[in-house]
Amino acid sequence: MSLDNYQKIYIKRNIRQFSVREIAGNLDVSENEVLDYLRKRWSPDKYEKFLRNRMADESATGQAIKDFSFSNFIRENRLILSGLAILVLAVYFNSFFNGFTSDDVQGYTLNDKIGTFKTIFGGSLHFSLQGLFRDIAYQIGGLHPFTFRIVNIFFHLGSTILIFTILSLISKRNIALITASLFAVHPILIESVAWISGAPYSQSAFFFLLSFLFYILSKSNRKYLYYSIAFFILSVFSSEKAIVLFLVFVAYDMTYYSVKMNWKRILPFFLIGLTLAVFFVAKIGSRVKDVGALSYQGTQGLDNPLIQVPIAIVSYLGLIFWPDKLTLYQTEMSFSRGEFIIIYVIFLLFIGVLIYTYKKNKSAFFWLLFFIIVLLPTLTPFRISWTVAERYVYLGTLGIFVAVAMLADKLASFSVNAKMVVYSILVMAIAGLSVRTIVRNKDWKNEDSLWFATARVAPSGQNIHNNLGDVYARNGDLVKALEEFKLATQINPNYADAYHNMANTYQQMGQNDEAMKYYQIAAEINPKLWQSYQNMASIYFDAGDYEAAYANIKKALEINPADPNLQANVKIIEEKLQNKS
Repeated sequence: MSLDNYQKIYIKRNIRQFSVREIAGNLDVSENEVLDYLRKRWSPDKYEKFLRNRMADESATGQAIKDFSFSNFIRENRLILSGLAILVLAVYFNSFFNGFTSDDVQGYTLNDKIGTFKTIFGGSLHFSLQGLFRDIAYQIGGLHPFTFRIVNIFFHLGSTILIFTILSLISKRNIALITASLFAVHPILIESVAWISGAPYSQSAFFFLLSFLFYILSKSNRKYLYYSIAFFILSVFSSEKAIVLFLVFVAYDMTYYSVKMNWKRILPFFLIGLTLAVFFVAKIGSRVKDVGALSYQGTQGLDNPLIQVPIAIVSYLGLIFWPDKLTLYQTEMSFSRGEFIIIYVIFLLFIGVLIYTYKKNKSAFFWLLFFIIVLLPTLTPFRISWTVAERYVYLGTLGIFVAVAMLADKLASFSVNAKMVVYSILVMAIAGLSVRTIVRNKDWKNEDSLWFATARVAPSGQNIHNNLGDVYARNGDLVKALEEFKLATQINPNYADAYHNMANTYQQMGQNDEAMKYYQIAAEINPKLWQSYQNMASIYFDAGDYEAAYANIKKALEINPADPNLQANVKIIEEKLQNKS
């Protein structure tokens, strides 16, 4: 097949910027056709010189990896690295002194074991790296949210710098800079950075990126493979979801080298992932129960992956490209038939792009596949995670950001004007994302701001309305608190926590009959909710019915035998019963 005029002009304009393989892929022709055109157009000497240079260019990545030095890299890129650091600190500066929110309250402020290093190995089948960093932060700054949050922010900064480093080795520097800048400021990442309890995701990503960097470097120096294995283990110890990330190494060798030739390098990661996966698979049953207990939703059966996966993938893509509906709980997962058809079309288009890049642009294929690999642990049919949660996609966004950067670089290569337009759009996009991140940080300022912001975006979440009821109750608006608790029970009639909180509110209003009614409902739904028995005991005690008070306080103590307050209350009621007799 002969080349048309457009293809010939494209080759002449871009042969100095792109490799023959990239040009052939962009024009949907073979590499031989491009080379044959150049051979006919150029003199034999020029063509032979080009072939020699081409071989040198194609080995440039290998040479860059071979010659890599951390000290030289930092010195040569100190201005860029400083700029990335300023960018990260600038967009997260207004989150420095945010308070403890959501899970932070139970995990930090109400955790009497924090700082004792007792929880590093407790309650899990593996060493908890998150617990280690938490306890170190506590030793440094005490129970102040800034100390814990700044750890997350520095992990995020480290990941941003590692992204620039990795891409500088295996891609163009401008692609590396665009990607790192997007990662530095994108608001979908806030949940893993500004939220203290999001620490496992930012920490795990940092250690995996270190592992990936050393895996790349191990091509020229085998000792780096051992560093890569060590950091991979630390990544898994930060979050069990990192187990599947050994697939990234498979995809990398499949894209840039050969899996067949490098299987020995991949084998240790596979064995580590497989070994640890055995332990975590054994925990699936308890994890399902935990999720069910948290949400009071039925956990029987499996999710349909043909529905779950397209919704999740398209939702993440939507939040990456238009991050307006950011919320702690992505509850709005019900769609009309028409909306679901649109979701499926977008999902199929994404799969189509994935297949196209596999044939035409292996680098783009690798990064799009990277996005999918990171999400795999949350795309299982087992009900062990939310369908969509922003923290799940923290590391996965890297794949989409690289694809965007590669597209921008390609568009910018067409002409000087195109370059100016593309980079102007990128600057505006990064500025807009930075502003969105700064604004979103305010939503995480404290419990009140978080739940009001969450309810605006996710009005159908029962736990959101339950927490919003707590906000109103703390601020003395008991009527509004009741409205929110009732709304939570309307969304989910089996939501014991909301019934319990509704009873608390009635008790505060002096309506003990109503309070007793809802404490009983809460206890029937969740027999382990010892607080309901404790509060019913309090109402009976105040009414002088010590027998009923004793029966309820004993139930509470049976459920929570280590609580000193319950133990003390049992003795008080026993004394009353003895005096009465």
